[in-house]
Amino acid sequence: MSMRGTDLSLFAVGAVHGQRLRSTLTVVGVAVGILAVVLLTALGEGVRRFVLGEFTQFGTNIVAVTPGKSTTFGVSGATISSVRPLTVDDAAALARLPQIEAVVPVIQGNAQVEFGARARRTTVIGVGADMPAVWRMDVASGSFLPDDGFSGARPFVVLGQRMYAELFGEANALGSRVRIGADRFRVVGVMASKGQMLGFDLDDTVFIPVGRATEMFDREGVMEIDLTYAEDEDVATVLHDIERVLVARHGQTDFTLVTQDKMLEVLGDIIDILTAGVAAIGAISLVVGAFGIATIMTIAVSERTGEVGLLRALGAPRRDVMALFLLEAALLGGVGGILGIAVAVLLVTAVRAVLPALPLAIVWPYAGVALVVSVAIGLAAGLLPARHAARLDPVEALRAE
Repeated sequence: MSMRGTDLSLFAVGAVHGQRLRSTLTVVGVAVGILAVVLLTALGEGVRRFVLGEFTQFGTNIVAVTPGKSTTFGVSGATISSVRPLTVDDAAALARLPQIEAVVPVIQGNAQVEFGARARRTTVIGVGADMPAVWRMDVASGSFLPDDGFSGARPFVVLGQRMYAELFGEANALGSRVRIGADRFRVVGVMASKGQMLGFDLDDTVFIPVGRATEMFDREGVMEIDLTYAEDEDVATVLHDIERVLVARHGQTDFTLVTQDKMLEVLGDIIDILTAGVAAIGAISLVVGAFGIATIMTIAVSERTGEVGLLRALGAPRRDVMALFLLEAALLGGVGGILGIAVAVLLVTAVRAVLPALPLAIVWPYAGVALVVSVAIGLAAGLLPARHAARLDPVEALRAE
C-alpha cells in the first residue's frame, strides 16, 4: 500500500525536525555554499555595471584612433611601432568626413599649475574645441576652448572643477592668468564636475589647446584621436571611411580603431568569465554541503533501521521508502539554499546602505540556479542512503530494532 504524497512530506519534515542539531548543521553547510555563490556573483555583477557605467557616460557612438596596430597575426596585444604618429592634421582630415560629427585629438601630460601663491602639479590634457561634445562634459562657467584650429591656438585654459577650487576657492577665475609649466594661460572656463572614470579624476585636470600641449610636452604627434559619428550611421561604414582616409595619409595601416561598442563587448565577456569563475569557486562550498547531507542521511538510515522495517512490514513499497529519504535530503538542501539566498540579500542590502559606492548587485539567475543546485545536491547526496534503506529486508530490519 503506497503512502500519499502528503504523508510522505509530513513524515520527511518530522524526521528532519526530530534531528534538529544535525539538520541545522547540514542546512548551515549548504547555506554557506549558496551564500558564497550569491555574494561572489553579486560582486561580479556590480563590477560589470560599474565598468559599463564608466564607459557609457561618454556615449556609444564614439571611435578612438590610437597609433600603432595592436592586433597582428591574429594575436591580440602584439604591437608594431607606428611608422608615422597620429597628428593634428590627421584629425583635421577625419573631421572632413560627412558622417563625423566631432573630432578631438588628445595629448596628456603632467605639469605644475600656479596661480599667485598657490601651486599644484596635475594632469594637463591637450584637446580641441569639440571635447565637451565628444566626452559629454559640461562647462559650469565661462566657455570651453574656442575653435582656433588644432595648430596655433591662443593660450587659453579651462579648469576642472577640483583644480578651480584648489587654485581659486570660490573666487571668479574667468579672465585670470595661470602658469602651466613655463607658459602663461588665460582662464576662459571652468568645467562642471565629472568625477572619476576608472580611477582617473577628470575634475583634477586642466584643458589646453592640443597645439599648445604638443609644444609643452615636446611631442611629434598626438596620443589618440577621439571622434563621434551620427547615431544613424552604420558603424562598419564609418570605420571603413576612417581607415581609408588614414591609410591614404600614412601609406599603411599603422593605427588601431576601437569602437565603444567593441570595448564594452570585450569588457562584458571578460567580466562574464570572471563572474562564472568566482561562482565556481563559491560552488566548492556546495560540494562540502553535499558531503554533509550524504553523511547525515547515511547516519539516519543506520539509526532508523527499525523504522524502515516497520514501514515495509505495514506494506510500504520500496519506492516510498526511497522517496521518503530523498525528500529529507532535498528538504535539507532546499532549506539551506533558501537560507543562503535570504542571508545574501540581507548582507547585500546592508552593505549597499552603508557603502553605496561599493558595486554589489545580486544576479538572480545565478541565485536561482544555485537554489536548484542545492536541491539537486540534496537529492544526489541522499540517493545512495535512500537506495540502501529501500533495499533493507523488513524482517532483518525489525530484528535489528
